[in-house]
Amino acid sequence: METSYIIKGENLSKKFKKFELNIPELKVPKGFAIALIGENGAGKTTLMNMLSGIRMDYKGELTYFEKYSDKERETNPAVKDKIGYTGPGKYYLPQWTIGDIEEISSLLFPSFSREKFDEIVNELALSINGENKKKKNSSLSDGNRMKLMLAAAFARDTDLLILDEPASPLDPLMRDKLCQMINEYIEAGNGEKSVFFSTHNISDMENITDYAIIMENGTVVEEGFVEDLKEKYILVKGEAKDIEVAKDVLYTISTNSYGFEGMCLAQDLDKLAGLDVTEETPTLYQISVAVMKKNTKLVMR
Repeated sequence: METSYIIKGENLSKKFKKFELNIPELKVPKGFAIALIGENGAGKTTLMNMLSGIRMDYKGELTYFEKYSDKERETNPAVKDKIGYTGPGKYYLPQWTIGDIEEISSLLFPSFSREKFDEIVNELALSINGENKKKKNSSLSDGNRMKLMLAAAFARDTDLLILDEPASPLDPLMRDKLCQMINEYIEAGNGEKSVFFSTHNISDMENITDYAIIMENGTVVEEGFVEDLKEKYILVKGEAKDIEVAKDVLYTISTNSYGFEGMCLAQDLDKLAGLDVTEETPTLYQISVAVMKKNTKLVMR
């Protein structure tokens, strides 16, 4: 089956004093929940800011919905209305109340639904039956400010949501609710709606992640549908007597006095033939940590 892409990028780059983002090719598949994963400083927020239009001082080409450029994303209201965004930091002016944000969103985005916004803020306990709408967003906790951003984004009729670290300020119960919201959004789109989110909370978000893009040092080092990645990588455990042999084969390895555990590329598994090892299907969290560990500049022991 041919894959369609909600976002395509070519030769994307942005230089800072001590960091450079350089992605020769970016492809974000349409109709799925896509996780952008990487350690702090890997370039996730820089990339998200480029894709959402917050940052425009970069080189390269971006295409949305397989026909619109990044310039059209900014100048064509119909394209802008198709894309929703949430991110960390002070996204709204501090004096804006919940009611102000509802009013401004309805003016900026034709597809914004006041009814849906009210429904979501009620569900998220931000405003019950209209109460607390006069509360300034600056007085809210980090978690509630993220809830407010999510309510405004999900209250629009978009085809793409770009969510930068949406789960970070949320408690475990709200993270579960966020996964439910993302799942319902994608299912309602019948293959036309996509959610591209960055996350450090891989385990919490794994159950709704269809496709993963892993970044390190400003570039993409691994990507693929999660089920394909779980076939590409195999978690292997073995005894201490086989550590030296395993070191030469495994993609990553950790050892102790009792034995070893590591990630093995499926194509290299036959090189462990004859060793007393067990094989397991890894989680996305385990795959992500292994890939980051392989590519990090941190000194790992």
